[in-house]
Amino acid sequence: MALGYILGKGSARLVKTNLNIPLALMLSVIPDIDILAEHIGGLASVIPHRGPIHSVLVALVVFIPIFIIYHKAALPYFIALIQHALIGDYFIGGQLELFWPITRQKFGFPTSIQSIQNVGLELSLFAVSIILLLATKDLYKMLQPDKSNLILAIPTFTVLLPTFAGYPLDVPILMIPPHVIYTIIFAASIIIEMWAVLRSVKREDSEGGRKKQG
Repeated sequence: MALGYILGKGSARLVKTNLNIPLALMLSVIPDIDILAEHIGGLASVIPHRGPIHSVLVALVVFIPIFIIYHKAALPYFIALIQHALIGDYFIGGQLELFWPITRQKFGFPTSIQSIQNVGLELSLFAVSIILLLATKDLYKMLQPDKSNLILAIPTFTVLLPTFAGYPLDVPILMIPPHVIYTIIFAASIIIEMWAVLRSVKREDSEGGRKKQG
């Protein structure tokens, strides 16, 4: 997630376009939505974790019409999406169907998520992402009412919160603070937008009532 934001932000500056932060963050983890299949009977065999949804070919096919419509403005989001498989899972998750459906051969380094190297890298990327969020004031933007904030519900409920659903936890202990911090930021963004929507609805109802009385 941190790397998706960092690369998305960097590539957005290169192509001189604004980056929708919630959308980039969502895309950076959306391939892991296949984790949900493990909890739905029978789906795990059809949609295995790090299977078709992690394929860079599938990502490219999905993004072709988006590139046609938005041109270079779509590049940061494509990078945020494919970095998950090409960099994240390839080097620290290993064994993913990178070129499905052409081949079901699995690629990647079988590095453990618990390894010191992985934890160190993850913490470093998290620190850089937080510094970047603060330096660019993107964190401030995420805490302002915006409909795109609701997109953050996807990584919150498919990746972040499920981390704490079982014991022992799947992630290393040192990775718990970044998960908690991301969860708090995302939850705050979602709540702020939902509160803004509720206030807007109440205001419209109030104005509608006054018009009827008039």
